[in-house]
Amino acid sequence: MKKIAVIVFNLGGPDQLSSVEPFLFNLFSDRAIIDLPNPFRWMLAKFITNRRGPKARGIYEKIGGQSPLLDLTREQASALEQSLNQSGDDQQFKTFVAMRYWHPMSDEVAGEVSNYGPDEIVLLPLYPQYSTSTTGSSFADWKRAAQNIGLKTTTKTICCYPQDQGWVDAQCALITKQIDTCAGEKQPMRILFSAHGLPKKIIDRGDPYQWQVEQTCAAVMEKLNQHMPVEHRLCYQSRVGRLEWIGPSIDEELERAAKDNVGVIVVPIAFVSEHSETLVELDIDYRKVAKDLNIPRYERVPAVATHELFIQGLGRLIHKAVHNNLEKNENCCRGGSCRCQVNHTQCPNTE
Repeated sequence: MKKIAVIVFNLGGPDQLSSVEPFLFNLFSDRAIIDLPNPFRWMLAKFITNRRGPKARGIYEKIGGQSPLLDLTREQASALEQSLNQSGDDQQFKTFVAMRYWHPMSDEVAGEVSNYGPDEIVLLPLYPQYSTSTTGSSFADWKRAAQNIGLKTTTKTICCYPQDQGWVDAQCALITKQIDTCAGEKQPMRILFSAHGLPKKIIDRGDPYQWQVEQTCAAVMEKLNQHMPVEHRLCYQSRVGRLEWIGPSIDEELERAAKDNVGVIVVPIAFVSEHSETLVELDIDYRKVAKDLNIPRYERVPAVATHELFIQGLGRLIHKAVHNNLEKNENCCRGGSCRCQVNHTQCPNTE
């Protein structure tokens, strides 16, 4: 029986309040986040960590003193493993969770995978849209960790899936359910798709993230509009620092909604799990902003988590990579026509 290891990647998060500062330092010392040579990157990472540490601790105090991301990612990995092993093929799938900035990280997981002794490895990011700062960083760190222990197993990557049918269908099912709860009211509602922002300079260097987020929104709205035409906007959250970030921001779109006197249904369109950006930023901070702006109604759609349609979609992507012996991901920014003004040079599938 062929043994296939599926490495499920996500950001990670502190597992207790004392882990907040080390987690932040790991994040900001990553060259994919701050592109400076050492020792300058190290010094800047320490400065940012010391400055942001108290505020970040306060954020995690609001959700029980730790990030729920590891437990939720393990639930997704377990559901995926169960789904994969129901195919009846002469293959055995085993999932492993690797976090980028807090445990379990690539070095630890690479050792576990080596002990498992797979015939093939598939790398699966839980970032539907590719960015050098997320998927790119995770893949690079995995490659380093695998090389360090001599893990040379054939490895395939699924770099992104912004329009995958399972991902889109799961979003539509959750959005439709939320819309239905508002159906009996006369108050007009507007969907706000909210994605984690990035500095504009990263996009200008050829990162396909923004374009892929737009792809996801377009695919979701195409399906939704077949049944219930609804207004929507795309916006970005989690801005930090003084750099120019991609927009519009969610703050701007909430102000627009208040001016137009419409309620909002906020959809985390780039997150697949609940974590501080959804549970604190969207559920607490921006709910208060909406209230202060007298927005008539504020609702938030949950992340797809272990939604059956999402898990099934991930399973199809993995089976396709394994059975078709794909060297490149056809469902990425190189699988269709890119915006002519953007050269996605930083996509891993660049020709």
